[in-house]
Amino acid sequence: MRSAAAFLALLLTLLPTQQLLAVELKDILNYHFIDESLSSAGQVQREHIEAVAEAGFELVINLGPADKDYNEDEGFMISEQGIAYVNIPVIWDAPTQQDLQLFFDIMDARGARKTLVHCYANYRASAFTYLYRVLHLGVPEAEARERLDAVWSDEAFAAYPMWRELIDDALAGNFAISSAEN
Repeated sequence: MRSAAAFLALLLTLLPTQQLLAVELKDILNYHFIDESLSSAGQVQREHIEAVAEAGFELVINLGPADKDYNEDEGFMISEQGIAYVNIPVIWDAPTQQDLQLFFDIMDARGARKTLVHCYANYRASAFTYLYRVLHLGVPEAEARERLDAVWSDEAFAAYPMWRELIDDALAGNFAISSAEN
């Protein structure tokens, strides 16, 4: 009986470790698989980084501004896994054409690298990846919009009209957005 209790106690002490090892990409806030080379998500936490590496991501693009509480060590921890890391600090209330252009330039330069684009909750990331897919990869707008709509609701666009404006302007060609293919 004593050995059974000791075994149970040992098992209970190992349980949190086993749970940490079971972290998957789907555990990242608002994670969305787009295709074999591209995914978008909300904030990557410490416990997610191993899953990101095991999934074979070769580039992580963070569109959230640096924040001590959200992503203080993120760049270091991801780079430590041998994954390239880029941070484009897109200001939530004021996304710019320059932010979008820099993102497009990095995406064009990535080649075939498997890429995870993220921000705090996948709003910035889903908007930028949507525009990249439509404007640079030629994905039909309706197809690309499915991934955007999985994150953004009509209410969210109404609450944050600057994002609807950025998307509409980009789609209408109101930005001087260059493309390696165009």
